[in-house]
Amino acid sequence: MYRHPATRASGMALVGIAFSVGFVVGPVIGAMFAKWAATADTDASWFVKPALFALSLSVADILFVLTCFRETLHKSKRAKSLAASLSQAASYINVISLFKFSAVQNLRNAGRADLQSLGLIYFVYLFVYSGLEFTLTFLTHHNFGFTPMRQGLMFFWMGLTMAVLQGAWVRRISQHRVKAAAVMGLLLIIPSFIAVGLASNEYILYFGIFLFAVSTSMVVPCMTTLASQYGGDEQKGTVMGIFRSLGALARALGPILASIAYWSVGSSTTYLVGSVALLWPWYSLKQLSLKQD
Repeated sequence: MYRHPATRASGMALVGIAFSVGFVVGPVIGAMFAKWAATADTDASWFVKPALFALSLSVADILFVLTCFRETLHKSKRAKSLAASLSQAASYINVISLFKFSAVQNLRNAGRADLQSLGLIYFVYLFVYSGLEFTLTFLTHHNFGFTPMRQGLMFFWMGLTMAVLQGAWVRRISQHRVKAAAVMGLLLIIPSFIAVGLASNEYILYFGIFLFAVSTSMVVPCMTTLASQYGGDEQKGTVMGIFRSLGALARALGPILASIAYWSVGSSTTYLVGSVALLWPWYSLKQLSLKQD
């Protein structure tokens, strides 16, 4: 995937398709557990069963990776020793170091500046995005009376839309059009959240959700592709690991702030403020002049 720049967008889109398929299946399974809990004569610890199910999937995933994946980085380009790798551990868990991409070596100043800008844009986008996405279940339940099963079906159609778009279109985007696609995706998410936040009926709600799915199918794979252009072969894992770590940090913090805002000032204000905040990632990426390292 990383050795052939022309196929990076396609490779990242395939990874995105995998996430979208999970987005299709996961919420439906969760909705089935919720429906079962509401109808079955179960004790107060019913939630243990979906937790054990999720744990079993995680263990199976780890075993699959250990047994079926092989190391693609040539031995000559790997870390010389485990001790040398562990000595850099602080760079991987220090938040400031993450934003500076301090662990990435042999980068020109221009390339490092580009990576830092991409990382910050990605973090702010996912911080707001994941927060509003997290409160979507609150909004649909309180404003439209959605049951867990209807919410599961809503996420099913969202995931299906993303999977189809990523498989049929996003993975075919040429390398020189990746940034433009990411910018377009960042722009589409703004009216999406405005429509969802101000929706007075389900038609407007589903219109906003459709735009949300279209935007999501574009932004993450395209921005990941942009980040993957930087660093030598021996540094690709470090670059992508830091980039993903920033995304994980945003997904951890975003829902906390969005939930506080949702229950403090209401859904409309939360979604409108979030939409305004998303103007910054869109404008910043649009203005950013990337120089491939």
